[in-house]
Amino acid sequence: MEFTVAIPTYNGAIRLPKLLERLRTQINTEHFAWEIIVVDNNSKDNTAQVVQEYQNNWHSHVLLRYSFEPEQGAAFARLRAIREAKSELIGFLDDDNLPDSNWVFAAYSFGKEHSKAGAYGGQIHGEYEAKPPANFKKIQSFLAIIERGSKPKLYEPDKLVLPAGAAFVVRKQAWCDSVPKRPMLSGRVGGQMLGGEDYEPLLYIHKAGWEIWYNPAMHTHHQIPYWRLERDYLISLSRACGLCVCHLRMINAKKWQKPILMTRIFLSNLRRAVRHLRQYREQVTTDIVAACEMEFFLSCSASPFYFIKTSLVLQLAGYFGKNKDIKNTEVCQ
Repeated sequence: MEFTVAIPTYNGAIRLPKLLERLRTQINTEHFAWEIIVVDNNSKDNTAQVVQEYQNNWHSHVLLRYSFEPEQGAAFARLRAIREAKSELIGFLDDDNLPDSNWVFAAYSFGKEHSKAGAYGGQIHGEYEAKPPANFKKIQSFLAIIERGSKPKLYEPDKLVLPAGAAFVVRKQAWCDSVPKRPMLSGRVGGQMLGGEDYEPLLYIHKAGWEIWYNPAMHTHHQIPYWRLERDYLISLSRACGLCVCHLRMINAKKWQKPILMTRIFLSNLRRAVRHLRQYREQVTTDIVAACEMEFFLSCSASPFYFIKTSLVLQLAGYFGKNKDIKNTEVCQ
């Protein structure tokens, strides 16, 4: 097996058929073997039944597999996919992200041509059920919309500029050699809006010396329902993207650097918030995009305190003692 498409899903029974149909009709894949794994992350709907029905009528040379992950959180669903995948290259697709007909070929080819790439992502375009607010491009990355031009380029992980988890590829060995067996950031679980679970493994992969690339030949289309453009959701999403910043910055920081870095994160984002308030004034409360940017700056500023709180909880739970050896041997076996 040379390529795996992994689909982490939670209550995806309605969304999965469109994605599976797109994968059924991929082109230029005849010369390599690939598979599809649907990772059911403890769904409460009939996701399992939908996949089974597709398996029963799956007249294709591509293997369609189903796996169940009971521990809630996108990070744990991805760990399950890494464990189950039979190939070295694993392409993750969210169940609301529809790939172009040559996505698998473009993803596979890039991995073969770039042997030092531990991970890479492509272009993610938004398909909106409702019209986005004015100036939406300023915050579109919060909804995993990635459009960085037509030329391949290296990402800048040190600046937290990375592929979105909605559609990216990882090299299994890069993950196995560097990513902890249990993540600090598990995803938005139980009403908790904390992001960064897609960036965390990529930062560990970068720390281990692998390259992270942007491959513009990989196009997907993120399905955005109307409610994800409403004010309350966008504000909570902005908060989630901000609160994880300190967690992510700590991954590549030396122990002595961490207090300095936390102070810098707090002060620099507080200054950004003050400048933003001076620039937009009352628009911070009336304009959705301006309000989201303010929420992001304030949440970034608060992220060191959130990191300290979370670290204390994890220490009490024995997290750090269990993860001294970050090599993910359990997943790789």
